[in-house]
Amino acid sequence: MEFNPSRLRLARQRRGLSATALGQAIEVNPRTISRWEEGLSDPLQTNVAALSEVLGVPASFFTAPDAEFVPVEAVSFRALSKMTARQRDSATAAGAIALDLARWIDARFRLPDPDVPTLEGYDPDRAAAVVRERWGLGQAPVGNLIHILEAHGVRVFSLASDVASVDAYSFRTDGVPFVILNTEKTGERRRFDAAHELGHLVLHCGDEVPHGKEAEQEAQQFAAAFLMPRSAVLASRLHNAGIDQILRAKQHWKVAAMALTHRLAELNLLTEWGYRDACVRLSQMGYRRGEPSGAIVPETSQVLAKVFKSLRQRGVGPTDIAESIHVSHNELRRHVFGLTPMAVDGDKGGGPSPQSPKLKLVGGRRS
Repeated sequence: MEFNPSRLRLARQRRGLSATALGQAIEVNPRTISRWEEGLSDPLQTNVAALSEVLGVPASFFTAPDAEFVPVEAVSFRALSKMTARQRDSATAAGAIALDLARWIDARFRLPDPDVPTLEGYDPDRAAAVVRERWGLGQAPVGNLIHILEAHGVRVFSLASDVASVDAYSFRTDGVPFVILNTEKTGERRRFDAAHELGHLVLHCGDEVPHGKEAEQEAQQFAAAFLMPRSAVLASRLHNAGIDQILRAKQHWKVAAMALTHRLAELNLLTEWGYRDACVRLSQMGYRRGEPSGAIVPETSQVLAKVFKSLRQRGVGPTDIAESIHVSHNELRRHVFGLTPMAVDGDKGGGPSPQSPKLKLVGGRRS
């Protein structure tokens, strides 16, 4: 089969390597790497073997169909200005691998249709209220947010651990929303990241996603309002709340202590002095970097768990899936690990939960 130049560029970017670094690693001139990526010449089989080893992909990766790159302008990155080009490219290349996996799954299972409203120009608080009403969430604390996103057609994958400097990001392709989450964080912060990315999908839904401080603040405000709705928090008797009250209430809303404290100040339930004092004390207790007491169990993907379970019952394991999308087993794990550890490792997942997504086999296809 013919060598596909786009797959080489994808594999190189996925590993965060420049053409120069890759050339040095396989002992060829960097200009030769560029010629291969531009389709001006093809590598010899010995070169392909070397590329495969250095880039951590099977040789079949380079003869697979054209890669579907995630356009940077369509992605909502936090602190884009602080990212290096290689970090950005590595993260979007990881998204391209997730896209390959999503396409593979979509060809075999009928997943929920996308139901994420586009509310560009809305006030973030109002937008969060509209989404809650549309999804029938009322004013109660949100349950498993990953399940809820999946039930409304969002494809959720984990951000590969080797690009963990990126918090999370989201994008749409062919009308389908994707959220890529950093699963190295606490359960509370993973939930907030998921709500933040939902905010981007709802508020920043044009062809070019707005970047910068204002867009990030809007997504942050949406996340806070979505997880901690105004009227419910105002009714929670948290006016001038002390640390003990905040720590109890954070368990109720399933958010980080700092996030709740900021929301209380935003709703004028804490004075400026009270907010600063609470932040200082929580920081001294370790809550700025994590949730040292009462941390929730990180949420997982029910769609991916069901997919892997169904495939196992049909004799299709993770290694088979990896081979089908031309990646290594370890690379596949990087995109679902932390979201479906039990499913990938072969254990049985839990039962259904409220708002759990339904999926059906498409035409009884096998791998």
